[in-house]
Amino acid sequence: MKLHPSIMCADYGNLAEEIRRLAAADADYFHVDVMDGQYVPNFACGPEVFKCIKKYSDIPIDAHLMIANPARHIELFHKLGADILTIHPETDPHPARTLDLIRGLGMVPGIAVNPGTSIETVKELLPLCGHVLAMTVNPGFAGQAFLPHVMDKLRSLSRLVEQYGATLCVDGAMTKELIHKLHGFGVHAFVLGTKALFFKGEAVRDYAASINDIRGSI
Repeated sequence: MKLHPSIMCADYGNLAEEIRRLAAADADYFHVDVMDGQYVPNFACGPEVFKCIKKYSDIPIDAHLMIANPARHIELFHKLGADILTIHPETDPHPARTLDLIRGLGMVPGIAVNPGTSIETVKELLPLCGHVLAMTVNPGFAGQAFLPHVMDKLRSLSRLVEQYGATLCVDGAMTKELIHKLHGFGVHAFVLGTKALFFKGEAVRDYAASINDIRGSI
């Protein structure tokens, strides 16, 4: 099981220390949401966040591009150190070409599947992916409620992704209980946000205890 803390939910007033503590807590990847205010109505995580992660840890970066026309910026995120690069295929006129470009630069190519996106519309892209990010909330904001209607889609997507040899990662409102349930039918990677790791109101967040608790529940 791979756990991907979402850097968007970290304390930006003390980001370097947050990165050190998450790395020490045995995070597998840092999940970095990049938003352009166009594809989604929010802005998040520019180049300085990537530079900070690289400066203070050696944890690989899982970059999620919620941006229009991502092909224009693939080389930039390669230079910033992304290890997994995920696009929303509906934002790109030629997603297959963009996924091939990502792989050609040595990164793992991924697609994100929104709650309202049919599997049939992305099925042809799955053989080109090493990573599939299944969204269980609408993209753009942390702290949203889990959308239960996606459960059947996750079961189907899990079988397809396994067939093509990719990793299925679930993003959105994950809790320890949901992680346990989804792991049971073939999901092996999870983005951790405000409901599983970055608890509001805590003076000091015990990331190691939370991550160990999630791992121990499986």
